Amino acid sequence: MDIKQYYLQSNALLNGHFLLSSGNHSSCYLQSAKVLENPQVAEILATALAEKITQYGLSVSCVCSPALGGILAGYELARALKARFIFTERVNGEMTLRRGFEVRMGETVLICEDIITTGGSALESARCVEALGAEIVGFAGLANRGLCKRVDSELTPSPLAKLPQDKPLFALQDFVFEMYEPKDCPMCKEGSVAVKPGSRGN
Repeated sequence: MDIKQYYLQSNALLNGHFLLSSGNHSSCYLQSAKVLENPQVAEILATALAEKITQYGLSVSCVCSPALGGILAGYELARALKARFIFTERVNGEMTLRRGFEVRMGETVLICEDIITTGGSALESARCVEALGAEIVGFAGLANRGLCKRVDSELTPSPLAKLPQDKPLFALQDFVFEMYEPKDCPMCKEGSVAVKPGSRGN
């Protein structure tokens, strides 16, 4: 599956000067919400991702996503896996399980994002539910920015990758774009101002 075509067809592969959730800057951004606004496409992508996870032999009873970006991808993946779905959200800067959601002791949980960059938010969600007794069996995303090592990819993990090496990461495709720390960003040096996706209609 060439997931890039779905992003292009949905005008979801953006070019500009973006501030990523990791704090880094990039000239490219994947706006997964534009892809997932079509339920039929969301189902196709989630089903393909679920097949990878099933073929790997992973047993998943619950899918958990960090709000907000991971919710649609995680819900569709849970449906494809026939698992239940929950999400975590930040409260005063700390990832928290709210809204009556609970995890059972030893419950096998897969953490799902729309896009995996450094994996920071996914790791926060994992630690949150793990502290409540869940067993984290892996991580997933529709697309991987290439910093973290996914199953079936030959890319070498970056020092910026935050996901644990002993847990598998599943994604449909690697998207490798240049990323810069703000102090090293060539676009900033040219006088451009980074835009946080969603803040100016992106």
